[in-house]
Order: sequence, then C-alpha cells, then structure tokens
Amino acid sequence: MHVQEWLEAVPAVSIYALVGLVIGLESLGIPLPGEIILVSSALLASQHGEIDPLILGTCATAGAVIGDSIGYAIGRKGGRPLLAWLGKKFPRHFSEGHVATAERSFEKWGMWAVFFGRFIALLRIFAGPLAGVLHMPYWKFFIANVLGGILWAGGTTAVIYYVGVVAESWLKRFSWLGLVAAVLIGLTSMLVLKRKARKMEGAAKTEAAVAPEAVAAAE
Repeated sequence: MHVQEWLEAVPAVSIYALVGLVIGLESLGIPLPGEIILVSSALLASQHGEIDPLILGTCATAGAVIGDSIGYAIGRKGGRPLLAWLGKKFPRHFSEGHVATAERSFEKWGMWAVFFGRFIALLRIFAGPLAGVLHMPYWKFFIANVLGGILWAGGTTAVIYYVGVVAESWLKRFSWLGLVAAVLIGLTSMLVLKRKARKMEGAAKTEAAVAPEAVAAAE
C-alpha cells in the first residue's frame, strides 16, 4: 500500500506517534525513511483537518532531537567498535567509505555538520552516534541538534503543509501550471539548505582526496 493511502487509514494520534517514532529511530542511527513519512504526513494534514500540523511538527521535532541525543549517548559509550558493528549489520549505510566521509565532514565543520546533516539522509543517520564517537562537546552537539531538528522537522512540516493547501486551492481555481508554481515556491527554502549541506559533504570528500597527493608530493 502507498504510504499516503496507509496513513489515511490510521487515527491522527497514531500518525503523530508514528512520525515521532520513525524519525527518532532514524536519528538514533537506524536506517528508516523518516523524511518520506514526515512529508507524507504533512501532505495528509493539508488535506484532512483532523491532523493538526502544529502537533505533527512538534512530534517530528521531538523525535529528531531525542533520537539524536540517544544516538550521541550510544556513540559516546560504544566508540569505534560500535561503528564497526553497524557496518556489519547495515553495510549499505555504514560502510567504511560512508563512515570516513561523515567523519571528515565532522572534523571539518564540527557542529555545523550536525545542523546541516539533518538535510542529508546519510548524515541524518550518522549525526548522533558519530558525534558521540568523536567526543564532540555535548553543549555544541545539543545546540546544533535542537536548531537543526526544529528547522528540518518543523520547517519540512510547515512547507509541505502549506504547499498542499495552496496546491489544492490553485488546482481548483487555475490549472496544473499553478500547482507546479506552488510546489516550486514552497520547496525553494528546503532545497537551498539541502544544497548547502551537499556542498559541505562534497568539500569534505575533495579535501580527503587531495590530502594523500599532498603528502606524496612532499615526500
């Protein structure tokens, strides 16, 4: 069953709980489709009055912040052996290459990697545990975690909700051209943040590739 159709079949309270739980587990370090669930739920809220977007956004934000904090605690206690274990259990997401890329991003950008990592699926899964493994000061992690969680979870909920409301209204009054315009305008802010996050990740990869060549040249 399509995610949207499945969400329509369950009570509003269950949707709030589902969104908070899935996003919390994803932020904790378990590969789950948190963003898909959040977007589908926000779109559903724009079409059904019984789902409150404010409560939905609050649950999503709480799940993101709490999940990341638990992931940080687990990473701090488990250390690098934890990453090795995750690599065996989830090789697609926690491969050595992915871990190395995420670690370089953290070393280069620090708390900003946690903040912008919210907008990239891979870093969203890594942020909490890896920050703990690298012993990032908790106060820095907490600030980036809370601000990133509010902007990503709350912002995504608000944008998708209002896009859904506007799109439905425009679709009735105008044409598909109006729908396309509404979607493009509504998603612009989120895409800008995602682009910034990807640039950070790309810069980390480039720096890692250049470093060995510089060492070899020096020798």
